[in-house]
Amino acid sequence: MTDFETDVLVVGTGPTGSAAALALATYGVRVHAVTRSSWLAPTPRAHITNQRTVEVLRDLGVEEEATRYATPWGLMGDTPFATSLAGEEIARLRTWGTGEDRHGEYVQGSPCPLLDIPQTYLEPVLLGNAAARGATVAFDTEYLAHTQDGAGVTVDLRDSLSGREYRVRARYLIGADGARSRIVADLGLELEGHLARAGTAYVLFHADLRRHVEHRPSILYWIMTPGTSVGEIGMGILRAVRPWHTWIAGWGYDLAAGEPDLAEDAVTAKIRAMVGDPGLEVDVAATSTWYVNQACATSYSSGRVFCGGDAVHRHPPSSGLGSNTSIQDAFNLAWKLAYVIQGRAHESLLDSYSLERVPVGQQVVARANQSRLDYGPLNECFRTTGEADPVAAGLAKLRDPGPAGVAVREALAEALELKNYEFNAQGVELNQRYASGAVLADPDAGEEHWPRDRQLHLQPSTRPGAKLPHCWLVDRNGHRVSTLDLVGRGRFCLVTGLAGGAWAHAVRKLALPFLSSVVIGSGGAADPYCDWARIREIHEAGALLVRPDGHVAWRHGEAMWDEDEALHLVENALCRVLGTTAP
Repeated sequence: MTDFETDVLVVGTGPTGSAAALALATYGVRVHAVTRSSWLAPTPRAHITNQRTVEVLRDLGVEEEATRYATPWGLMGDTPFATSLAGEEIARLRTWGTGEDRHGEYVQGSPCPLLDIPQTYLEPVLLGNAAARGATVAFDTEYLAHTQDGAGVTVDLRDSLSGREYRVRARYLIGADGARSRIVADLGLELEGHLARAGTAYVLFHADLRRHVEHRPSILYWIMTPGTSVGEIGMGILRAVRPWHTWIAGWGYDLAAGEPDLAEDAVTAKIRAMVGDPGLEVDVAATSTWYVNQACATSYSSGRVFCGGDAVHRHPPSSGLGSNTSIQDAFNLAWKLAYVIQGRAHESLLDSYSLERVPVGQQVVARANQSRLDYGPLNECFRTTGEADPVAAGLAKLRDPGPAGVAVREALAEALELKNYEFNAQGVELNQRYASGAVLADPDAGEEHWPRDRQLHLQPSTRPGAKLPHCWLVDRNGHRVSTLDLVGRGRFCLVTGLAGGAWAHAVRKLALPFLSSVVIGSGGAADPYCDWARIREIHEAGALLVRPDGHVAWRHGEAMWDEDEALHLVENALCRVLGTTAP
């Protein structure tokens, strides 16, 4: 018998904590999640769900359920910039890969669409399925402190309803307790950057805006009026939470001037001005403020305690990267914890979590904050000073038929192009490359060359550290199946071609319960389009070792015909990745 009450204790049930609980429960690990809240996210919060995150949901078997609660991809863009919702448009941007010039890239790069799933809907899907698969959950439970030793972690908790304090003993602790993380503070993890450098007011409200938006569906409408021009972005936003009746209105405010006026009369007047309808019926549901942060931890773990999500990377919602990065943190960590707990890997595997995810967090923090600054050129095209009617003056500036107007319109086009780095940055979302002990570099590959902009465009690759590229194959019944559907699900997979019989033999010989093989070109994974042949970057008789999270751990690019040699290579690669001796 063990004295551990659970294998993993998760503090926090936001996107990170709920995804961690779901993945761990799916992998057969005992997991207990606690939150000081009485329920899950009470407001919509994060919403953009990018292709990589939908791939994670797909792997965990909840994509279909999550999609039922989402605004579909086709309704997510264009994104208008206007003087008010009912007023004149200044510009539009095709966003989230919905434009004709980018949509093909997005469809080619993943079997999954983007979705808009407010956090209020996604968290119950994640945590509900975690509970259905064996995770236990305690609400109204506050984290107090923890101590760790060589065998586990002892965590002090308090039941907020009864006041009872008690302890839980776990092998590992996950700190998913948000941007004011007590666990990060207790561990003394260093945060680089700065906090609360700008403020934003948010108002959740209900109003029927169908007549203003149904002909130009989007989830974001930017309002360029003087009343919403405070701060780096310098615009207000109307975000469609549930088309077209539930919304968030947001605008910046001056931190030096104190808290903004969020009285119902004040915010109702602001919303009516942003919509451009002085008689609009507005039902204000909630008001809040949040601060713009720009900070990332230099390490995500200490000993047996691992942190993820907003606890370790803190940034504004620009670029829609927050919950996506948080869920992907959990997905990266969960399989590693499962393999260590189940005796399949040495504890040294866990060192790869920070090594792989810290660079992603740093990139996301930088990108989200830069996206705010990139509104400057767009604002400059419309702003005027000293005018009695700045909106009319701004429109006149843009419509001037003379040389000055030409220059402004050319600048506007350039400013819109810059915003592609926020709204059409498929590369930021899918071009992650991991480097750690859980990735065995290909010594023959050399440095990766990026012929196109790395932030804007996906570059599929089978290089170790990259995510396995997606392409469509065909199963025995003639149905399309993604390469991503053939790997993952908590196991390692050796991917080869019809000529790779030596590799398939090696997998059979090893007979490991967590290792399977996929032979592309066989009846269950035919390649009739020859798409895999074009993107695999290895010989048909070569092999890729794909991790449970879909990233390539190792590859052998040359043809392999010798069964004994193939067995030796696969066994050696697994041992190096997992930090174990030969099975």
